[in-house]
Amino acid sequence: MSKHFNARDLTWLAFNERVLQEAMDPSVPLPLRIRFLGIFSNNLDEFFRVRVAGLKRAMDFKYKLISDTFFLPPSKILKNINEKVIHQQKTFTKTWQTIQEEMLRQNVKIKTPKDLNNIEKDYVRKYFEDEVVSYVIPILLHENKALPYLRDKSLYLGITMRNQRQQYHSNFAIIEIPTSFVNRFLLLPSSGKEKGVMLLEDVITFMLPDFFSYFGYEEFKAHTFKVTKDAEFDLDNDIGTTLAQKIEKAVKNRRKGKPTRFVFDSKMDKALLTFLIRKLQLSHRDSIIPGGKIHNFRQFMNFPNIFESYKKPVERNSFMHPSFKKGNRITEIIQKEDVLLTFPYHDYSSVIALLRESAMDPHVKSIHITAYRLAENSKVINALINAARNEKEVTVMLELRARFNESDNLKWKEQLEQEGITVLTGLPQKKIHAKLCVIKKRIQNKTFQYGFVSTGNFNENTAKIYGDHLLITSDRGIIADINKVFATLKKPKQDPEIILKTCKELMVCPSFMRQKIIAHIDKEISEALEGRKAEMIIKVNSLSDKNLIEKLYEAAEAGVDIKLIVRGIYCAINQQKFLKKIRAISIIDEYLEHARVMYFYNKGNEDLYISSADWMSRNLDYRVEAAVKIKQKNLKKELIDILNIQLRDNVKARILDKNLTNKYVERDHEKPVRSQIETYHYLKNKSLYISLFFFIIARATALGN
Repeated sequence: MSKHFNARDLTWLAFNERVLQEAMDPSVPLPLRIRFLGIFSNNLDEFFRVRVAGLKRAMDFKYKLISDTFFLPPSKILKNINEKVIHQQKTFTKTWQTIQEEMLRQNVKIKTPKDLNNIEKDYVRKYFEDEVVSYVIPILLHENKALPYLRDKSLYLGITMRNQRQQYHSNFAIIEIPTSFVNRFLLLPSSGKEKGVMLLEDVITFMLPDFFSYFGYEEFKAHTFKVTKDAEFDLDNDIGTTLAQKIEKAVKNRRKGKPTRFVFDSKMDKALLTFLIRKLQLSHRDSIIPGGKIHNFRQFMNFPNIFESYKKPVERNSFMHPSFKKGNRITEIIQKEDVLLTFPYHDYSSVIALLRESAMDPHVKSIHITAYRLAENSKVINALINAARNEKEVTVMLELRARFNESDNLKWKEQLEQEGITVLTGLPQKKIHAKLCVIKKRIQNKTFQYGFVSTGNFNENTAKIYGDHLLITSDRGIIADINKVFATLKKPKQDPEIILKTCKELMVCPSFMRQKIIAHIDKEISEALEGRKAEMIIKVNSLSDKNLIEKLYEAAEAGVDIKLIVRGIYCAINQQKFLKKIRAISIIDEYLEHARVMYFYNKGNEDLYISSADWMSRNLDYRVEAAVKIKQKNLKKELIDILNIQLRDNVKARILDKNLTNKYVERDHEKPVRSQIETYHYLKNKSLYISLFFFIIARATALGN
């Protein structure tokens, strides 16, 4: 380890281990434990596609650049990664075995071909012929031919075949498991209480004799494997092509990415394993990881809920924000007060309703909005299309470079442009990650504007499981700054600093958010040095920016009370010389903690921001990001209360220490505080109180009349 920093990629593995802890926790309901295994697996796939690929590329860079970016030589990080991943894979396998035992106790069994009775065999054969066979194409492998193209996210069966005449000679084949077309999980006909589930790869394995008997093979062994490839791409510099054309080309070129990981069933035939490793041109430097029978666990995030004992707790039901229960139109409410939505506790339908209202309002003239990752059948996009059809001027800043959403966003671009919507595609070399919307309406000769700033994507599906904040406002200063951001995005060839640096209400990147954050920290340092109260609470997904970490160290040395809530990457190391120890926790629970919040005591004035930016160099220097100050006293109190609930978490909070041990916060004799449940009750009770207040007012008014 570096003396003052933990390597970013190793801290990410520690985060993914926290996800695995949730799958290991027997107090977590069984369907959620299975889902956490899927999340762990999906996270690891992306890690190898992006981070490990980047480390391998970086091995040729100069040491100074490497040390500033990674905090350790990439070769050493890669060695540590392989060791940790193999250890985590063993834990994963044991966890899955334990979960399967619990599934059996709940009368649910994942069946293999040898477990099937005659009725189930007939059912599987018919299902295969009706639903699967047209998608299954075996490919025979030959020593003197190149390995066929293997898809990055696909699961494969590696098959070893023999016949009695050639007992000492094997032939090999592979079959891609068609999970893009057929459900991975087949529910078998049940008898009694037991519910049987068969995986698609086992359905295909069961039918192998029907495939290969034609070629005279009598013995078959089939084992799963998958390949993870470098998913980064470089955009060419051809000035004759648009950004969309470059991205479309780069997405196609992803097929050529080099393998970064090979995961296989440890029981795979040794000759086939050797053949595949050689054909993939893998070496000891690559991640060659033996595992259990099942791979591509990401699909287990959608494992069928056939567990009778599990019902969704009431604390998981979203509810309408009390301000929108008054019966008035949302736009009328926003003229009078700001509204802070906290997802997934508050229902996201309010955001969709606001956009739908604006689409139908004859006085609305224009809508400007940013889009990064959209829902598959986006209600946001549907509202914008209807607005355009109602002759509103609609402008969508669509970030085509949102990783792994590039193809989807290219399709959205085409659809939006067909509807006459203006699609902006950002600034050169800078992703647009800010979450902004501004709506302009004109009544007679008066212009009224309103909009929102969010910590998360405008995606109604992820809003059900991502913890985020969204401020809806008509504050003139905030709206003016949102308009400045869109003015900048409309002029991609102009230096963004020219307009963005004039923002007064929003903190924006890449202009001055970093400088503003440092200025806030410096104020707290000055107060601490004078012996006065100095405090900061920072909540982010990731903390890896070297300069900001060093600034936190300086503040801790001065005696500033620093509390950090960091879900994922955490490169800081608490040091003995600090006058005030930095308290850092990570909360992993059913909802993904995605919000970014900054609190500075500021002599009792309590400056509070919600932001789209993590404390990472890529966010602060290479993206357009926005943070908005929360001004209304009631909203400030609400957000501070939520932060304090999270800081009191002693059920799902882990301590972020220098050794990345992921120890849970000790409870001692305190009562359990699970922050996501406590936040639900806090907001729900507040909603009930406000609803009751308005009911009493309405009742009193009615009686008075």
